[in-house]
Amino acid sequence: MPTTPATAVQISPEIASNGVQTPGAPAPIMLELVDEDGTTIGTAEKLAAHQAPGQLHRAFSVFLFDESGRLLLQRRALGKYHSPGVWSNTCCGHPYPGEAPFAAAARRTFEELGVSPTLLAEAGTVRYNHPDPASGLVEQEFNHLFVGLVQAEPDPDPEEIEDTVFVTPAELAERHAAVPFSAWFMTVLDAARPAIRELTGPSGGW
Repeated sequence: MPTTPATAVQISPEIASNGVQTPGAPAPIMLELVDEDGTTIGTAEKLAAHQAPGQLHRAFSVFLFDESGRLLLQRRALGKYHSPGVWSNTCCGHPYPGEAPFAAAARRTFEELGVSPTLLAEAGTVRYNHPDPASGLVEQEFNHLFVGLVQAEPDPDPEEIEDTVFVTPAELAERHAAVPFSAWFMTVLDAARPAIRELTGPSGGW
């Protein structure tokens, strides 16, 4: 499992500003469309890519753990148009067109949670199709998975995150049975488990 300090990532100004905003008005956020092998085939506006039946696009999911091997979860902000108020993995999102998934994962983790991972490692990919019954939107994603470590306390952006919590495997099971989670959560968690176990060790329980 290749590992790289997340602090080594450098985001170019061109990528960092692409699709975020232009003077006077926000520009549309564009996503990278891919084929079943993950090869880029075009772009689409973010909301359009998620409207049924969905367009297959590149995404990423991050799982960060503290020194005790607890997983950092986030509760998505109530104002988000997609899956508001549900719990999910540490961070997820979409690279800008042309942005490396690793760079996007490190960038978005800092933007949402106010922390940079002390370690971030590739953990494979997973392809899925998950409709969201509440919104009618569809997650057709080719998802790049990352696992890592975090040592600082989160300072989340309230427009993105309602709450955060660190959980053990047993605490996650209890929470998952009691409250709503994102439609994609178990798919990405299960796909990342081999890398999570390598990171946290056999005693971690993951």
